[in-house]
Amino acid sequence: MTELTVLVLLSYVLLINIFTWFLFWYDKRQAARRGRRISERNLLFLCLAGGTIGALHARRKFRHKTRKQPFVSLMKLIVAGQLLVIASIIIAALRGALN
Repeated sequence: MTELTVLVLLSYVLLINIFTWFLFWYDKRQAARRGRRISERNLLFLCLAGGTIGALHARRKFRHKTRKQPFVSLMKLIVAGQLLVIASIIIAALRGALN
């Protein structure tokens, strides 16, 4: 992987997590004000798109969407899937380095 590719991927991950964190904050704020909310579907999509760290941090910081089902279960499923993908990439890289 080239340095540019790594830079682009890291930039994407950083930006999607900041954006996801912001939208969780905004949704919590709108909930308190009884305003227009961000759909759970969109919040989960942002997690799936790579914003999991931002979502987990925002959920904890703002105590938002911490008990709502099936949101919590779907979020856990996304986290588990992403951890499996990361573990697979690491294992493949290690195998390649050992050969």
